[in-house]
Amino acid sequence: MNKFIFPVIAVILGVLIATITKNKKSWNMKLMLSFSGAFLLALTLFELLPEVYAHLDSKQTGLFIMIGILLQIVLELFSKGAEHGHVHIHKNETVFPWWLFVSLCLHSLLEGFPIHEHNDMVYGVLIHKIPIATLISMFLFQSSFSKPKIAVFLVIFALMTPLGTLISNTSNLTETFAHGINAVVIGMFFHISTTILFESSDGHKFNLSKFVAIILGVGIAYLI
Repeated sequence: MNKFIFPVIAVILGVLIATITKNKKSWNMKLMLSFSGAFLLALTLFELLPEVYAHLDSKQTGLFIMIGILLQIVLELFSKGAEHGHVHIHKNETVFPWWLFVSLCLHSLLEGFPIHEHNDMVYGVLIHKIPIATLISMFLFQSSFSKPKIAVFLVIFALMTPLGTLISNTSNLTETFAHGINAVVIGMFFHISTTILFESSDGHKFNLSKFVAIILGVGIAYLI
């Protein structure tokens, strides 16, 4: 049941942190993003990538991974990079951000597919979702949207990853198709996690605390 519950818990924790913190500058969001990016990237390399390459032709696997990278780039044209910590909703925003909503939900749906076969990936999704859900919640709370709209946004966002896992669990997907989807998700994870790690550097200067966060992320992912 953890694979269904943990992604929802991640969003709940994000909402709670946003409610308590109020201001993203009052705590080190970049540090958490660095840890989550390193953890997600390492877990993808340790868990998902070897499994996909073991079941699919190497060139086919590479093609699916590239499709995932390109798909994530397209999604970010609409989400403006919310998947790796960029959320741009202004205080006086009155038009509901439908494209942000749709792109985040599609991303969340797809990231739920690998969790069915790789239970450890749920921890990567959990750690990845907490800072993202926090940032999204902060900006939604600062917007002019009504509380019911914000609540619906967050509830649907929280349920999309478990829905992806449920679809993967209950549908009769062929092994090739299932691994193909996983390869696409690998590409999406690669793009998100590397973007987080590159953007976490201030002017490409060495930052010890961020470096330690990255090492911890990789180390914990290796030990799982």
